[in-house]
Amino acid sequence: MGFLSKPVSNLSLFLLLFFLFGFELIPAAESATDITSFVYKGCAKQTFSDPTGVYSQALSALFGSLVQQSSKVKFFKTNTGSGQTTISGLFQCRGDLSNSDCYTCVSKLPQMSDNLCGKTIAARVQLIGCYMLYEISGFAQISGMEMLYKTCGGTNVAGSGFDERRDTAFSVLENGVVSGHGFYTTNYQQVYVLGQCQGDVGDSDCGECMKSGVQRAQVECGSAISGQIYLHKCFLSYSYYPNGVPRRSSSSSSSSSSSSSGSGNTGKTVAIILGGAAGVGFIVIFLLFARNLLKKHDGMHCILHIQEHGDMHLLSAFLFFSSLKLSDSKF
Repeated sequence: MGFLSKPVSNLSLFLLLFFLFGFELIPAAESATDITSFVYKGCAKQTFSDPTGVYSQALSALFGSLVQQSSKVKFFKTNTGSGQTTISGLFQCRGDLSNSDCYTCVSKLPQMSDNLCGKTIAARVQLIGCYMLYEISGFAQISGMEMLYKTCGGTNVAGSGFDERRDTAFSVLENGVVSGHGFYTTNYQQVYVLGQCQGDVGDSDCGECMKSGVQRAQVECGSAISGQIYLHKCFLSYSYYPNGVPRRSSSSSSSSSSSSSGSGNTGKTVAIILGGAAGVGFIVIFLLFARNLLKKHDGMHCILHIQEHGDMHLLSAFLFFSSLKLSDSKF
């Protein structure tokens, strides 16, 4: 019954069983919130008069520069044009995004800004993972602490001790964004919080901005189990997970991973290694079983026995091992 003239290597045996039984030693990637999901827009009421197209050209050049830089850095601020036609702008990506994800996010913003706001003298568009803003020279400035947008979850869990847990997480966040130089995430007793300041804001001012954001969240959202507060120079979000905070692929601090994110990555690595070892162990046991089966029983008798039990995977494997004429040597 041999249809192979040469013995097959142990690697070939492993690969055959891998595909035959559909082992998945590598877990599926975790699903993540779409970083390009729209959050809010802020459009100036006044549009610019542009009979010669000078503003449009300057704005297009600004957008191009911002998108180009987003593949290299997570925050960039620049301006184009000169005199009264000067347009300043910036983008910022969430601190736990890769450069590739940052670029993917920012590259969506110019077209969205044009679609949502048109040719206004100032505009800001916020997505889950990034935001972009621009303003023409002379546009009135606003306070960095001014609230631009909020959203609060609808479920209220007052009286369950949630407020205390959330406020403790907020307290850690206020200190964390300072030590994390503008970006920090953490969780405390099922409450996950994230905060970030604009890239050109100093650590001290960032702490003050986050403190203001926390106060806004406490007042505006009350005991809601989730909320997002966007101020001009910083933002924060929080969520309550009664069954435990789900594992996240993002870092737990700014560009340098914190110990918590490091331990999470280590845990994933260990799980993959253990899963792989378990899979290999099972394969080795199956190989030994198949070899002993070939030794102790007549081939046709085994085939009939397997067919009676209706296990076609086992039958396929048996036929393959029979063709190999496995010797008594060790694997």
